[in-house]
This record gives sequence, structure tokens and C-alpha cells, in this order.
Amino acid sequence: MGQPWPPLLLLLWGCGAGAQQGTQPFSIRIEGDVTLGGLFPVHARGPAGVPCGEVKKEKGIHRMEAMLYALDQINADPQLLPNLTLGARVLDTCSRDTYALEQSLTFVQALIQKDTSDVRCADGRPPLLTRPERVVAVVGASASSVSIMVANVLRLFAIPQISYASTAPELSDNNRYDYFSRVVPPDSYQAQAMLDVVKALGWNYVSTLASEGNYGESGVEAFVQISREAGGVCIAQSMKIPREPRAGEFNKLIRRLMETPNARGIIIFANEDDIKRVLEASRRANLTGHFLWVGSDSWGSKISPILRQEEVAEGAVTILPKRASIDGFDQYFTSRSLENNRRNIWFAEFWEDDFKCKLTRPGGTPEEAARKCTGEERIGRDSTYEQEGKVQFVIDAVYAMAHALHNMHLDLCPGAPGLCERMDPVDGRTLLHYIRGVTFNGSAGTPVMFNENGDAPGRYDIFQYQLTNTTAPGYKAIGQWTEYLRLNIEEMQWSGGQQDIPSSVCSLPCGPGERKKMVKGVPCCWHCELCDGYQYQLDEFTCETCPFDMRPSPNRTACRPTPIVKLEWSSPWAALPVCLAVGGILGTTFVVATFVRHNDTPIVRASGRELSYVLLTGIFLIYAITFLMIAEPGAVVCAARRLFLGLGMALSYSALLTKTNRIYRIFERGKKAVTPPRFISPTSQLAITFSLSAVQLLGALAWLGALPPHSVIDYEEQRGPNPEAARGVLKCDMSDLSLICCLGYSLLLMVTCTVYAIKARGVPETFNEAKPIGFTMYTTCIVWLAFVPIFFGTAQSAEKIYIQTTTLTVSMSLSASVSLGMLYVPKVYVIIFHPEQNVAKRKRSFKAAATAVSASTRLSQKGSERQNGADGASAGK
Repeated sequence: MGQPWPPLLLLLWGCGAGAQQGTQPFSIRIEGDVTLGGLFPVHARGPAGVPCGEVKKEKGIHRMEAMLYALDQINADPQLLPNLTLGARVLDTCSRDTYALEQSLTFVQALIQKDTSDVRCADGRPPLLTRPERVVAVVGASASSVSIMVANVLRLFAIPQISYASTAPELSDNNRYDYFSRVVPPDSYQAQAMLDVVKALGWNYVSTLASEGNYGESGVEAFVQISREAGGVCIAQSMKIPREPRAGEFNKLIRRLMETPNARGIIIFANEDDIKRVLEASRRANLTGHFLWVGSDSWGSKISPILRQEEVAEGAVTILPKRASIDGFDQYFTSRSLENNRRNIWFAEFWEDDFKCKLTRPGGTPEEAARKCTGEERIGRDSTYEQEGKVQFVIDAVYAMAHALHNMHLDLCPGAPGLCERMDPVDGRTLLHYIRGVTFNGSAGTPVMFNENGDAPGRYDIFQYQLTNTTAPGYKAIGQWTEYLRLNIEEMQWSGGQQDIPSSVCSLPCGPGERKKMVKGVPCCWHCELCDGYQYQLDEFTCETCPFDMRPSPNRTACRPTPIVKLEWSSPWAALPVCLAVGGILGTTFVVATFVRHNDTPIVRASGRELSYVLLTGIFLIYAITFLMIAEPGAVVCAARRLFLGLGMALSYSALLTKTNRIYRIFERGKKAVTPPRFISPTSQLAITFSLSAVQLLGALAWLGALPPHSVIDYEEQRGPNPEAARGVLKCDMSDLSLICCLGYSLLLMVTCTVYAIKARGVPETFNEAKPIGFTMYTTCIVWLAFVPIFFGTAQSAEKIYIQTTTLTVSMSLSASVSLGMLYVPKVYVIIFHPEQNVAKRKRSFKAAATAVSASTRLSQKGSERQNGADGASAGK
């Protein structure tokens, strides 16, 4: 059905029709039963104010000739569209979407109802309107922006369109672009392939660069969206190259990219011209080898974007829909000449550019400096030739049209030699149905088909541009992608022939024992924090404190048991206590043996045999406790410590207290009466001593019953800032406070005994051993007064277990040695070396002793009075 069109456009077409139909310089027309349209970027975009620029040999001429080659092959094939000839109207888009839109209006002329009754030319004549050929479908365009612009017009007239190069994901929208199909996969597949390449290379921080327009912006948008959904890759910067860049724009882009220098990977969806200018700006900034390019299919394996920028482009990884070189096209194209290819109106321009010569045109003046073309030049012989990457897809697009028309003809015109009424004219919606249903092996042997959105399946080759260590510098296939990536990383080479994959990460991996502290808003960036103290690395984001009985391993990736220590017999801390204890035990044993042997001698009897043996037993226990304090803690050892730690001192000081108390009471009673005090007999003395000691024994037994002893491992005592120095201390369940409480009663007896020794200091030496006892207690008090600050002053020391045990055992051994040395060494000395003094003296009665004490007291008082009188006389002088 035709559609009305504005009269102004009709006037423009009608009045100029006579001139344009015969001499149209912007299109190729090939007659046929069915006409296909073609859109190709034969020329580059022109400078400001000029629509077209220089000829594009590869993307323009190669692709356009591929369509002509495919038409020749189809028209010569008796099995495909027999008795039907395909024609064509091929237009130049000049790589500009607005210009392409103007050109594509040619395709819809035949579909417009023209009411020319009121239309006249300037001279008053009616317009000469020649019926244009009807274009049933269009092959093209190349750039996505052009395809989108054209598709919006063609859908209005139900003209199907198959692109050979447009990959923008936007074109997959079947609601907006329902008549659009393509034999190349959309950029959403390409973006997935590029993302898989980035991940395979271990990169997680990249920037994107896109040419302004649907292709570049849609490709980058697809990459960003897929990377966000998949995770693991962050976008540092996403920049756009303006459609009309100002001077210095590319230098500015490079400077902005360097604001995130760690993002060396650059995902680039840009046209050839923009790619080349980006590489030039990188070279000018002296950043050769810094950026790691990952280019889309617009870069592919083309030479033109990297021409004279090879060092900057070295290592670039590019994506190209899987293709193969078509040998038949190579033979066809290399055989083209000025004589046999007159149907291509742009071939002469290509010829001049390819052979760097000038043709002589009628009415033209040849340039003297330019070499003249002879016409005998040959493509591939006198110039460099390499088949352009999209040639295969152009051929497949034309063949898809042909197969769709063939199947449509079989269904609508069975047996008819040409077009039947049902196909004249060809209905665009019906043809679209047949296009979407075609399946055939394409020119490269791979299946050609379309999904419900008109997209071809994703099949890509992965290339890398390599300069060094290759027989021929250029693009090398390093992998492929068909729904998943297969990449030969060992074949990749980077700037300078480097084999190791360069990094493009925001943050380097954290070392063992370090956790990641994420940067807010950038999931690929983090700071590494060392797990300190007693923490270990639970996972990459968490540090966890080790259990109390464990410490982190040296690399802080796990916990390990804390070593257990105790005071060893071989330790220097045990040497002095053991030596004192052994010497003391030997000395005590010798004294006891001497006393037993001379048990009935006067000295032994005068010292109070019964209490002496009790006192010596206590001294022996004090020495023996040293071995219990050093022995490995266990239930038995801990019980023995509780029982004997204070018992030895309690026996010793109970006996000394009983002695001093007896002396004090005797001589105090002697001052007042001649009758002796009670409880001074040996039996009473033993009873008092054992009664005082029983308090200690009963307390220890009660403690054992209430809290059964056991050993513990104290991990806090030596848990310093450095985990490597941490140790668990094996010890008995006795705190410092409980230890002091255990010794507290003995210390109380010691203080009481000291008080009585002070009170009995005036007793004559000839009567008893009060003064030696006094000196013993004074010295003992000094020892224990020194013990207290040392013991408690080291409570926070890492060597606490050693210092406190040594201090305690040495203090006890010293106090025992003082008692042994001052009370018994003189007696043993007399017994052994001066036996003549070990004889009985006249026994004094209590009355005589009391009289002597009274006399001694009076003499002391008189002496004191004389001293006072002398002091008074001296003062009076």
C-alpha cells in the first residue's frame, strides 16, 4: 500500500527526476526482478560543512563489492531463485547517520502515492515522474547509529533490513526495530565476551571509552551492566568521545584516564578514526605500554586504526565476530579493474587511493606531481590487499535475503517461473517472516540463523596485536568465544614482548594475615589491614581473635596451640633454690643426727630436746617444700603444696613461740613470786606447739576438702603484646592471694614470736637462749619484709612464674637457715669440738633463778639511776 507524502518532497523528487535518473552520482543501480537496497560507508565522514570525506577502501569498497559479488553468485546459481534475478540500489552513507537518512529515502519512493495534480515545476510544466524501482529489502547499514536512523524510516514502510555490522544492543528491541535483523551478534554478546577476557586476565578495575552514538554508548552500557550483574569487575571511569571532537579533546581524555592509573585496562567501543586518535594521544603523552586496550569489533583485526601507532597498540586484545576469509571473493576482487568494474561508480576513486596514482578525467587537468594511473595495475600485485573482516557477513546478509525470497516464492508461487501476483509487489511483513525463519550454511560454513529479535548467535574470535617474538607482526588469534571463553593465555605477549600478564587492578591482593577493608562505593578497591595482636585471618574480609588457649600462626592465617611452660629443674631460676634446699636438708639432717646421738648430754637437754626436734622437723619441711614448688604441677603435687607450704613454718614458729613464751613467763613470774608458772613442762610445751600447728593443718585440710586441688594452665600470665612470646603456664590452682593466706598464719606466729623475743631481751644469757631466738626472729622478719615487695612487684612480669617461685623458696630457705644457724650450729659446734663444755652445771631451783632475776633487775635499775644522775650533774655544770 502506498502512503501519502508531503507535496514539497514530491516536487523536489519530480522536478529533478529527469536529471537524477540518468546521472545519479551517489548510487549504484543494478537491474533485476527483485531489487535489494544496500547501505555502505564508501566514504568517511567529511569535515564541517562537507558530508563526505576520503574513500574507505576496506569498510567501504570491500564490503560494497561483497554485495555485488554475492548478487553475481546468486543470479548464477540455478538452485537458488531460479528464473528470478536480484537487482540492487547501493547507496553511500558517508559514515554519517543524518546523511544516510537522506539517502535512504530513495528506498521508499516507490511506496509513496503521488498526487501531482497541483504540483508544477518552476516553468509551469507538470513534473516528469518516472516510477522508481521498488526496493523489497535493505542490506545494511554498517554503523549502529546509521542502522538505527534508517530502521526508524524503513519500518514505517514495512521494508525488512539485515545489517552486516551493526551490533548495538538497542537494535535487539523487537518492539522498536521489528523489521531489523542482523547476521552479526549484538554487542551484549560481545560485551560478555570482553568481560570474560578481562576476568581471564585477572583484571578487576578498568575504564571504558566510547564514541558518541548508539554503537559506542550502547556497547559500553552493555559492558557496564553485565559487569555489574556478574560482579568482580569495577569501572574506574566511563568516558565518551564527542561526535565532533574539539582540538585537544583526545589529549584531555588521556589525562582523565591517568587520574586512575591503576585502571590500565581500557574497554573501547569506538570507530576507527577515534581509535586512531586515542592511540596518537597516548603516544604524545609518552604512555606507550601503559594502557592495555580491549577493543570491540569496530577495531577487530583492522590495520587502519593502528597504522603508524603499532607500538602503542602492542598487546591490544580485540574482538571480532567469528569469520573466515572467502577465497571466492579474493579471486573476484583481485580481478577487478577499471575496465570490468564500471558498475561501481566509486571504483576509480578507490583505484587512485589504492595505487597512489591519478586518473585523467575528461575536462580535468592532471596534477603534474601525481603519478598517472596506467590502468594496468592489479590489486594484490601492485598494492597491499587483505580481505576486510565483515565481507563474510555482507555475503551472508545477501544470501539470507535470497533464501527468504526463495522460500517465499516456493510457498506463494509454486511452479511459477517468475514473480506471481501474490509476490508482486513483495509484502514486507511476509518477507520478514521468511527472513526470520531461514537457516543455511553461510559463506564460511557456519550456520546462519536469527532468533526472535533478529539477532545472530554469538561467535567471536579473540585477537591480540603482537609486534615481537612473532614471524610476522600483526594480529594473532589467541582464543574464541561461543557462549563461553577459550583463551590461550600462554600465547599472549604484551608491550616489549613481555609474557607476564600486566595488572589492571584497583588494589593489589592482600598478603597472608591481612584483611580487606573495602573502599565505600568501589567494591574492587580496598585497603589491606594486618590482623594484629592475637587475631588471625578468618576470611579475606575478617580478622578473628584466636581462642584463649591458642595464638596466631606466623603468617596469621590460622591459630596454633600456645606452648605450655613450667619451671624446669634445669632452669637457672631453679638452681639457687635447689642448692639452698639441698644444703639445708643436709645441714638439718646433720643437726638432728648429732642431737640424737648426744640426746642425753647437758647441751641437748638444756635446749629442750622435745621442742628442738619439732623445730628441726619444721625446718626440714621448709627446705623440702622447695622441691614441691619446682615439681611439675599435678593433683598430688598441688595437694602437697597446700598441705606443707605453711606447715613447716607453722611447726618452726610454733616451737619458737612456745620457747620464748616459756622464758618470758618464767622470768616475769620470778619478779613477783617464787612459784613457777603453769605449762612449762616439756609435755605442756609440746601440747602448746602442736595446738598452734594444728590450726595450720586443719585450715589446709579444710581447703583441700572444699576445693580439691588440680593443675591449671594460665594463658593470661605470659600473654604479652607479641603472640610469638605467648606461653601457657602450667601451675597449681593457687592464686597469689591464696598463697599469702596459706602463709599468713605462719607469718602471724613469726611476728608474735618476734614480739616475745623483744620482751625477753633482758633475760641474762646464762639462763636461756632468748637472745639467739631474738636475733633469729629479727633476721627472719627482715627476710620476709624483703620478700613482700619482690613477690608482688613482679605480678605483671612475663617471668612471674619463675621470679615468684624462686623468691618464695629462697625466702623460706633463708628463714630456715637463719633458725638453723643461730639456734643449733653453736650447740653442734660445742658438742663436736668442745665436748669438755658439754657437762652438767649446778642445777638452779626456780627460787634461785627468780632471786637472780630480781637481783639482775635491781642492778639494772641502779645502773639506770646512776646514769641519769650523771646526766643531771653534767647538765648542772
